[in-house]
Amino acid sequence: MKKVAIIVHATENEMGRAAHALLYAQELNEANIEVKIYFDGQGTVWIKTLEDPSHMFNPLYKAVKSSGVIAGACESCADTFGITDDVKAAGIDTLAEVDGHFSVAKLIAEGYQIITL
Repeated sequence: MKKVAIIVHATENEMGRAAHALLYAQELNEANIEVKIYFDGQGTVWIKTLEDPSHMFNPLYKAVKSSGVIAGACESCADTFGITDDVKAAGIDTLAEVDGHFSVAKLIAEGYQIITL
């Protein structure tokens, strides 16, 4: 079975990339393909943005989040962008496997195909 890890690096000005990460994850999950979303770099800021109930993609985000496919956010990056408290308040794990960042090598070793948006 294929496994996919979607890494969200989209900046605040790249809403289409963040939205498509959610759409792809939803589609893959509904097709019974194992999928995980990781927020990394400036992409960690999307957690705070998408948690806002008034954001146009909040319903999609909530649906994807409730499906359990959001694996976490880079701890170092969330700290760098000042949103660690927001990430934790959202109930999303911060990951710090390699020098404060999550491990891409671990994902590859576990057989995940990487998509970066």
